[in-house]
Amino acid sequence: MVVATVLALASAGLHAGWNFVAKRSPDPFIALWGQFFVAGLIASVVLAATRTLPAAGWGWAVASGTVHLPYIVALALAYERGEFSVAYPLARGGGALLAGIGGIILLGDELNGWAVTSIVVVTGGMALLAFGASRPQVMLALFVAVTIGCYTVIDSHASREVDDNTYALAIFLTGGLFVTAFGVVVGRGRAMAGALTTQWRRFLGTAVMSMLTYGLVLAAVRRAPVGYVAALRESSVLAAAFIGWRYLDEGSVRRRTSAAAIILGGLVLLILSA
Repeated sequence: MVVATVLALASAGLHAGWNFVAKRSPDPFIALWGQFFVAGLIASVVLAATRTLPAAGWGWAVASGTVHLPYIVALALAYERGEFSVAYPLARGGGALLAGIGGIILLGDELNGWAVTSIVVVTGGMALLAFGASRPQVMLALFVAVTIGCYTVIDSHASREVDDNTYALAIFLTGGLFVTAFGVVVGRGRAMAGALTTQWRRFLGTAVMSMLTYGLVLAAVRRAPVGYVAALRESSVLAAAFIGWRYLDEGSVRRRTSAAAIILGGLVLLILSA
């Protein structure tokens, strides 16, 4: 259990870490594009070598990659126009909440009293976090939450139908392809190519961080209950509140930390109620 705890917390830290890098970037879209592009390249090599993912898995990966496109674009805008300690917890907490609700509605997961309580708690925490933030900032973060909820439901359904660990790699590949195509279509191709030649080390680092996030979670759930691991992973919302205060000089630290803690508590209840 100790090893699983360390792995899950490391996953949470890495997730908050690569989001922090994107936030600090002069151009968050380029930062996120580079991360997913390089991750997609790495994934393509592994997938070509293994060739074990069935056709159904590729279908779900395309669906998930399609949703990842507005997720990446909206996340970049949220970091460009808003504060990290608001955008990240709202998006992450709201996404997890919507994924839980989507599982109940679309995947046949059960709804009990604890699940209802957790929904109320998370909603309260998000309302406290949104207090004082600008409306565009909150709306962007909530849109990101919707995309997180959508691709989480897609991936959850796919993981129940496709028994292959390379599915996660296929998501990086399709997401990288779609966001690259989008960038070229909207005229960011030259900036993307230039950034790849000058920032490839950073892109490689964040790509590895994002891929390790998945790998650490998979390693953790082999050693501990899934609910325990998932709850620990959501501690990243607290890390975001701390990062926003300590490294980005964002205000309202007590309120935002309290709100993030409430969101985390509600998500723990939601996970444990499953």
